[in-house]
Amino acid sequence: MPVAIDLSGKSALVTGASRGIGRATAEILAASGARVAVNYRREDAAAESFVEQTRSAGGEALALAGDVGNPEEARQLVRDVVAAWGRLDCLVNNAGIWEEDEAGSGDLDVWDRTFAINVRGAHVVTDAAIPHLERQRGAIVFVSSTAGQRGEARHSAYAASKGAVISYTKSLATELGPRGIRVNCVAPGWVETDLTAAVLSDPDARAGIERTIPLGRVARPGDVAGTILFLLSDLARHVHGEVLNVNGGSVLVG
Repeated sequence: MPVAIDLSGKSALVTGASRGIGRATAEILAASGARVAVNYRREDAAAESFVEQTRSAGGEALALAGDVGNPEEARQLVRDVVAAWGRLDCLVNNAGIWEEDEAGSGDLDVWDRTFAINVRGAHVVTDAAIPHLERQRGAIVFVSSTAGQRGEARHSAYAASKGAVISYTKSLATELGPRGIRVNCVAPGWVETDLTAAVLSDPDARAGIERTIPLGRVARPGDVAGTILFLLSDLARHVHGEVLNVNGGSVLVG
């Protein structure tokens, strides 16, 4: 018999949630009964459409503007969730950028932007959330990438940042487990999102990518969102410090 995941009464914050993996995660958390705050940087219409959709279905949602690369804006996201709902139970650190950088170019701008958002931003949001998560014995999920496990040519800043997220996950798991907070990470491979649209829209490039995936297809955002929901739920109550790969078998490092 299927086991339904019920997050009723819990509050969740999902960063970078107006589209892609973040949006799919917000939707599945709301469908499971959670009150969901979606953070966005520019896509206000998309975030507000999620709020309207959720409220129409009888749920509770907030749209929170903020750049996690700005420490004060990152901290404010947590304050806003707690002010609205009095608690924070689930944190999904999904906000991130994927920009090309060529080795030997001497261009530090991509590295600075990437680490400010993908690593420092995730840290600042998490650090602000810890006291509230500890109170609720909550859970954190970071969104990393296969790039953080095997590297990625012409995207070394991104790969390095996602490797840092994996190390941060494991460090926090050791420190926060005794405080009642579970910490895990998902590492998606190729996923159909706005970030990858330019590459995946090329039929030859897409075919080449799919040949590297034993399951034969690029993931959809919901494939990753379902995994995140599992990690936040009581079904995963003894899963801690793990990197759960969602890549169709393309990188077998589990």
